[in-house]
Amino acid sequence: MEWFTDADYWLGRLGFQRGLAALYFVGFLSTVNQFRALIGERGLLPVPRFVAGVRFRQSPSIFHLHYSDRFFALVAWTGVALSAALAAGAADRVPLWACMLMWAALWVMYLSIVNVGQTWYAYMWESLLLEAGFLAIFLGNERTAPPVLVLWLLRWLLFRLEFGAGLIKIRGDPCWRDLTCLYYHHETQPMPGPLSWFFHRLPRPVHRVEVAANHVAQLGAPVALLTPQPVASVAAGVIIVTQLWLVASGNFAWLNWLTIVLALPAIDGAEAAKVLPLPGPPAFPATPAWYEGVVLAVTVLVAVLSYWPVRNLLSRRQMMNFSFNPLHLVNTYGAFGSISRVRYEVVVEGTDEPEITDSTVWREYRFKGKPVDVRRLPPLVAPYHLRLDWQMWFAAISPIYALSWFAPFIGRLLDNDRATLKLLRGNPFPAAPPTYVRAQLYGYRFTDRHDLRKSRAWWDRTLVGTYLPPVAKEP
Repeated sequence: MEWFTDADYWLGRLGFQRGLAALYFVGFLSTVNQFRALIGERGLLPVPRFVAGVRFRQSPSIFHLHYSDRFFALVAWTGVALSAALAAGAADRVPLWACMLMWAALWVMYLSIVNVGQTWYAYMWESLLLEAGFLAIFLGNERTAPPVLVLWLLRWLLFRLEFGAGLIKIRGDPCWRDLTCLYYHHETQPMPGPLSWFFHRLPRPVHRVEVAANHVAQLGAPVALLTPQPVASVAAGVIIVTQLWLVASGNFAWLNWLTIVLALPAIDGAEAAKVLPLPGPPAFPATPAWYEGVVLAVTVLVAVLSYWPVRNLLSRRQMMNFSFNPLHLVNTYGAFGSISRVRYEVVVEGTDEPEITDSTVWREYRFKGKPVDVRRLPPLVAPYHLRLDWQMWFAAISPIYALSWFAPFIGRLLDNDRATLKLLRGNPFPAAPPTYVRAQLYGYRFTDRHDLRKSRAWWDRTLVGTYLPPVAKEP
C-alpha cells in the first residue's frame, strides 16, 4: 500500500521517539527515587493494601501478581535502563518486531506503576505519557518509513490535549473569557519556577495578551493541525512556541515537554527543509504486510475508543483529565478550568521540646520544590516530578485532598523515617525525631520589586490559621 507510509516525516518521528524515551526515563527515575516513601510496603499509600482491595481488571498491573519493594525497584530500574537505551537509538538497531516489543515493554511497566500509584500518579501527564507511549509501539523504526495512520493518531492525541484544555478554560473560570487569569496564575500555580516572579510582574496588558495567545494556541492551532500542509506544520510550530513559554514560566513535570514532543511528528520534513538545513529522508525498505495489518487494527481500536472523548468534548459538563478505560488509552485532557486568586501553603513544623508553651521554638520542614522559605528563589524542577510537593499544593486548597495520606505523612516525620525525609530538602531534626509536629496554613504572595530589593525575599506570607494542631507519636 503506497499510501501507508510517508518518508517526509522521518525526522519528526525520530525527534518524537527520542524525546518520548527521554521523558519515559524521567518518569521511571522519579519513581525509583520516591516510591518507597509514597507507595512502598511502608509507604503513605502502600501498594499491597491497594491491590488487596482492587481487582486486576479495574487496575491492570503486574504488581497484582506479586509485590515487594525489591521487585518494584527492579521493574522501575529496568524502565530507566530501557528508556535510556531507546533514547540513545537502540530501537533502530534491531528488527521491527523487536523494536515494537521494546516500546511495548516500557508501556506495560509504566502502566503497571501508574495503576497502583493511586493519588501520587493521578496526573494528566501520566495518562498522556501512557497514551503517547502506546502509539509509539506502532510507529516503527529506521527499517520502515513512518506509517501515515499512526502519524494521524498522534496528531489526534495532540488535538484532544490542546483543544480539550482550551475548551475547559472557556467553559470554566470567567477570567479566561475576560483575559485576566494571568493576573493570578503565575503566582498561584502549583509549583512556580525561577522565572515565575518575573512573569507575574509583567504589565497587566501583557498578561491579557498571554491569555489571548493561549486561546489561539489551544483553540485555533489544534484545528489547523487537522488541515493540509504546510498549515499543519505552522500550527505545530505555534504549539511548540507556546509550550516553551509555559516551560519558562512554571514547573509542570513533563506535560509541556511531552506536548512539544507530540507536535514534532506533525511537521512535514519536506516543508521544513525549505527554510531549515535539514537532511533528506533515507531509503526505506518495503513495509511488511503483518505490520500494516497491526497498524490498521490499532487505528480501528483508537477510532472506536474515541467515541467517549469526543462526546466529552461536546458536553457542557466537560470532564478534564479522565481515562475511560484502565489502560489509559484515548483519554480526555484539560487544565486550569479555574484559577486560584490567592496562594495558600501548608507549612509543616516540628519541635523537640518535651512540652508546648508560648515560647516553644518550631522548626520548618523544607520541601524540594514547593515554597516554604520566603527567601528561596523557586527552583527549576520540570520535567522531573516531585509528587509530594504537588499534593501539598492540593492539600492547601482543601484538607479533603489530603485525607488519605497526610496523617501517615506526619507519623513518618515523628519517626524520622528515612525514606520520607529523602523527599524533603533536609531534616531539621537529624539527631533525634521531633516530639511534636504541627502544620500551619499561610497565604503566600510574590513580593514587589521594592520589597525584593529591601528584604531579598521572593515571597511575603501571612499566617491564616492552624491546619493541623500539634500531634505527638503514640506511645
